[in-house]
Amino acid sequence: MAVPVAPEAPTQQKSGARAAISERTLRTDRWWQPPLISFTVLSAFVIYATWAAFVNGDYYYKPYISPFYSPCLAHVCGAKTIHGASGVPHLSLFGPWWAISPALIILIFPLGFRMTCYYYRRTYYRSFWLSPPACAVAEPHKSYSGETRFPLILQNVHRYFFYAGLVFNSILTYDAVLAFRNHDGQWGHVGVGTAVLVVNAALLWMYSLSCHSCRHIIGGRLKHFSKHPVRFRMWGYVSKLNQKHMQLAWASLIFVALADLYVRLVASGTLHGGWV
Repeated sequence: MAVPVAPEAPTQQKSGARAAISERTLRTDRWWQPPLISFTVLSAFVIYATWAAFVNGDYYYKPYISPFYSPCLAHVCGAKTIHGASGVPHLSLFGPWWAISPALIILIFPLGFRMTCYYYRRTYYRSFWLSPPACAVAEPHKSYSGETRFPLILQNVHRYFFYAGLVFNSILTYDAVLAFRNHDGQWGHVGVGTAVLVVNAALLWMYSLSCHSCRHIIGGRLKHFSKHPVRFRMWGYVSKLNQKHMQLAWASLIFVALADLYVRLVASGTLHGGWV
């Protein structure tokens, strides 16, 4: 008796061609607004951060130090005399030969963390490279290789920038604690600058802890959560923060620039009195 053979399932051929429509998109909403806003805000931050990093001045007013310049690792920091202070608190890891702005030494790490961040990748891919600018909108590029080739393959170092970011978050938290001291070094001082540095450190911590890499480091590769109750609980907390990762990314980005601006205005004498 012959055994019946099931008919072969029809094969589906995949095609790399785009849909045969003349319009770039059939969307009727204002899909271009989110990438335009992202482009504007990110461009403004890059311009301001670049200027602040190269200006090399007005970044310290005891006990406040700009987050762009902390920790001050160059000898040039101690050589500065600011408002009667003997110099900016620093570590002379870079000697007198380093004559340019000390901010250039450290900004590569927090900027590297943000540039390789999963959320920021999507944001600037869409807003700067239009790859694609929005869902269901054709991109202008003819080919797509993802993050498998240079230079985008370097995005895989995100986890290591995450570890470096935790170090800088700890340093900025230390700066926030020092902001509770007055000019004479006595504890108990609470000013606007104290609140600014505390909020800045808190936002940076929440942004870092809400990171997708952080969530994977804490709870990834676990086959049985029941055998790791502490990590499971920590994973739950981080997962709740992860839901707000986009909001925390923007809030921390904008506020770190505002923190630098505040210290700069105080150090230059533009703000004084009740603002200090």
